[in-house]
Amino acid sequence: MASSGRILVKSLNLGDLMSGKVSTNICKRMIRRHFSHKSNRGPEFGFLFDIDGVIKRGKRILPSARDAFRCLTDDTGKFRLPVVFVTNAGNTFRQTKADELSELLGIKISTEQVVMSHSPLKMFTRFHDMHTLICGQGPIEGIARDLGFTNITTVDQLRDLFPNLDMVDHSHRKVEPCPIKFANFKPIEAVILFGEPNQWDSKLQLLVDVLVSNGMPSQAPKEFPSTHLPILACNMDLFWMAEASMPRFGHGMFLTFLETAYQQYTGRELKYSALLGKPSMFTYHHADNILWQHAQRLGFKRLKSLYCVGDNPNTDISGANVYDRYLKKRHSHKVQKRMKRKMAATGSGSVADFEFEEEEEEDLISEGAGEANYSTSCTSILVCTGIYTNSHSASQRNHRDFVLDPELVKPKYTTANVLESVQLVLEKEKFL
Repeated sequence: MASSGRILVKSLNLGDLMSGKVSTNICKRMIRRHFSHKSNRGPEFGFLFDIDGVIKRGKRILPSARDAFRCLTDDTGKFRLPVVFVTNAGNTFRQTKADELSELLGIKISTEQVVMSHSPLKMFTRFHDMHTLICGQGPIEGIARDLGFTNITTVDQLRDLFPNLDMVDHSHRKVEPCPIKFANFKPIEAVILFGEPNQWDSKLQLLVDVLVSNGMPSQAPKEFPSTHLPILACNMDLFWMAEASMPRFGHGMFLTFLETAYQQYTGRELKYSALLGKPSMFTYHHADNILWQHAQRLGFKRLKSLYCVGDNPNTDISGANVYDRYLKKRHSHKVQKRMKRKMAATGSGSVADFEFEEEEEEDLISEGAGEANYSTSCTSILVCTGIYTNSHSASQRNHRDFVLDPELVKPKYTTANVLESVQLVLEKEKFL
């Protein structure tokens, strides 16, 4: 990592912080004093926290996590600063994840503070009424309906309907399809991949069948379609950190198998309509909006700075750094627009001096009225309790559609754990 990455900044004196000279109780008192100071205009920053490898490993909470969140809450456990949890997990409801975090941390986490890898799908309204095939494990049918999808078929339902397609699972070979359901089956129009499924081999076969048949796997195509159905994939993590000493395969690895199977079968490259979850811009834009909503509920007037705390340089850090570049570029464009309008109105100078490329609106998504928010910066903070450690760095590999810029996987700061990350931000924002 770059020399600027490891936090040994003397002004922060984190050694003193961690040795007990600045305890979590002192942090809380100083934050309370900051809020009560009448001349203070109020904080303008918030946190985006990864979960696995930052707060917990598998079902086990990490030692520093509870103390970190005591710094951000009052004596009753209510948040004083805006916080959102952003995870690449996608096989559970937001409420389930919020309940799990509440129990682990001993404070109340609301559903509105959780962003799953599938959460941005709520913005993809143009797909909501399509006949959609969904793949993953857990309550994915209920998740899809919560996100707005109205016409859903799971891969397991497809296998039951067309049992002769699955020649891997011998237990399904002799089952006959239901004639009524078979006759009424309408072609699949889109595919959503929520997360790694069970029985990868069977799922790969049926997904490829749907793609090469243009959504009607009961009929062999005369030729492969030149373009396949839209695919929305959540969570590109090749690896993630659980209780095991080594990283575990994630949904990104399943996507790699699917891409290879499709290309081997058709000779063509599999293409996605959208990839969601970190490091996707869709996810960071959505998380920015969710954090702003939490800030408003806390009485904040502005939200300028995001601090993203994660353990994976290839997803958490690179995604935060890409979003930071985007925010800075967007802010610069807004400033130039104001200057352009002012100079045009006053005639003081040439408008052409301030030409710049206009941003194109993404036509795949639709934010609700009044929801859109953009901060002005996004600072990445890497912790050493998950994929990345001081003695071992995860290899710089990611999903094929996200080419890693070596500069983008370098965090702005690196800390030992989430508590140090929180104290670092509070010091930087002059709360300590």
